[in-house]
Amino acid sequence: MKNLKIKKILAILFFIIGANMLNAKVIAKIPEASGICFIKESKSLVVANDEGWLYELKTNGKILRKKHLGNYDLEGVAYDKSSDKLLLCVEKRESILIVDRRSFKIDKEVKIKRTYKGIKLLKKSKKQGIEAIAIDNGNIYLSNQSTKKWPNENASVVFKIDGIDKKKAKINEIYNHGYIDIAGLTFHKGYLYMLSDKKNLLIKYDLKKNKTIKKTKLPKSAQEGICFDNKDNMYIADDNGRILKYK
Repeated sequence: MKNLKIKKILAILFFIIGANMLNAKVIAKIPEASGICFIKESKSLVVANDEGWLYELKTNGKILRKKHLGNYDLEGVAYDKSSDKLLLCVEKRESILIVDRRSFKIDKEVKIKRTYKGIKLLKKSKKQGIEAIAIDNGNIYLSNQSTKKWPNENASVVFKIDGIDKKKAKINEIYNHGYIDIAGLTFHKGYLYMLSDKKNLLIKYDLKKNKTIKKTKLPKSAQEGICFDNKDNMYIADDNGRILKYK
């Protein structure tokens, strides 16, 4: 009986936290927004979309510039401070575009090897593939969007690659988080934050311990990108065409 009461209390708290997330403000409308990152140096946001467009915005949503990079299904963007480059993951091609942050000019494209320890982690698919990207301490992490769990082929995992110096990057580590359809990744204050599009979940995750710290139910949407600014505001890129800001 006591455990049942605790579960009910936790369920109520879970609902309240989720309800508070409804206070999000729509700061911009960008078609098929699929990835977002914050650049501390310029105090601006960079948004990628499914049609190969790249946008730079102020944190109030004002669009500063935009550029069409080409026929790419862009599904995530991260900023590499050490090289002043933007890294964008391209779905279906299983590759990363390296783009100059100031000019939005493409430097190169790096393919990702599809196998990890003999298992085909990245499988050719029209609906699934690499969906999100994040950088922490120089390490590059990506998410494979899938409804399958490890150790199945094409499993829903976060994985780390060995860099972008070569023509092809190798998967050198995977993180089996246990969730499906992870469409957004970002690091904030030492933790990995993940968005499950299908489950409408925001997940705070300890990558070192490989365990969930907290999960929050989000309003039903098509959240595909996430980042935090230097004032702890959170931004979500919604594939329905909105950029949401949570204080």
